[in-house]
Amino acid sequence: MVSQVVGHEQLMALIDHTSAVIYMRDADGHYLLVNREYERLFNLRREDIVGLTDHDLFPGPIADEFRANDLAAIDCGIPLQMEEKAPAEDGMHTYVTVKFPLHDEDGRAYAICGISTDITERKRAEEEVRRLNDELELRVRQRTAELEASTKELDAFAYSVSHDLRAPLRSLEGFSQVLLEDYAGDLAEEAQGYLHRIRANATRMTQMVDDLLELSRASRSQLRREHTDLSALAREVVAELAACEPGRPVTAEIPDGLTTSGDRNLIRSVLHNLLGNAWKFTARTDQPVIAVGVRRERGIDVFEIRDNGAGFDMNYADRMFDPFQRLHRASEFEGTGIGLAIVHRIVTRHGGWITAEGVPGRGATFRFTLTPEIQ
Repeated sequence: MVSQVVGHEQLMALIDHTSAVIYMRDADGHYLLVNREYERLFNLRREDIVGLTDHDLFPGPIADEFRANDLAAIDCGIPLQMEEKAPAEDGMHTYVTVKFPLHDEDGRAYAICGISTDITERKRAEEEVRRLNDELELRVRQRTAELEASTKELDAFAYSVSHDLRAPLRSLEGFSQVLLEDYAGDLAEEAQGYLHRIRANATRMTQMVDDLLELSRASRSQLRREHTDLSALAREVVAELAACEPGRPVTAEIPDGLTTSGDRNLIRSVLHNLLGNAWKFTARTDQPVIAVGVRRERGIDVFEIRDNGAGFDMNYADRMFDPFQRLHRASEFEGTGIGLAIVHRIVTRHGGWITAEGVPGRGATFRFTLTPEIQ
């Protein structure tokens, strides 16, 4: 008898010192036992609870749910886990509850035990996260709609600028040409020089408009990733460059098997600008060589384009990818200074990076990736 009393006291001490709500009801739903946490939570004394049912303590719908869960655990015969809600001073609380039946020697369930853990704070935190996510999603949709509207406006503006600028530029170039062809005999040599400069600058302005439009497209066009044969693209670009200067011998070293994943049209623009620069800046080199290659670094392919042309001063390398920045005088090498800005935009949109190294008179090397770097 003493051992039974001690055992009962030890059991009560155990369940009274846990933070979970523990209780036992008979098969008809009358309370047999509750722990101190139950008393504290519902502000009731255990001696006042024993013999009562949930319908005596809670509103009908809540008591009905408790009873239904009790009967489900009895019918199942094994522990069941569910979520239950009960009122508290600060509102409804949510509990994760495990209920299991107790059986007599004949296997009949004579009682149901429950262990409930308050997860209200977790639920409230989850709800707050859900609310914030919904709010963020709404803000993203709104921002996306604003950006789409801005993009349409920019496209319309770019088209308008292109259309409105091209017409007067064509007039400048055309009328200058007419003056040179039809009235050259009436014009002094100095006047003819002015007209040549007008034509050259109109042509340069037209090219700048074209380059700005390409820069705009490189920034906003939809990115479509696909398996791309970079070797084949590089050979196409070099062939086009050679066709424009058929009498110029340039050695182009392009190995087979250079492939990547990216937008084929945008990657072609990268190669067109980088190889075009290499072609241009080797114009005064006795034996010009342009080489395309790749090496593996940190799990990604780093492509490079090298030449042995004019090169550049590394003190100015940090600005060469900005629009309209030129490291050589226009009298030495023509250009608008937008090509490398286009390359930088495209590479960045692919999640990659680009760097440049050069030595004046000894060539330049551009290295770039088209996939994010593995951390």
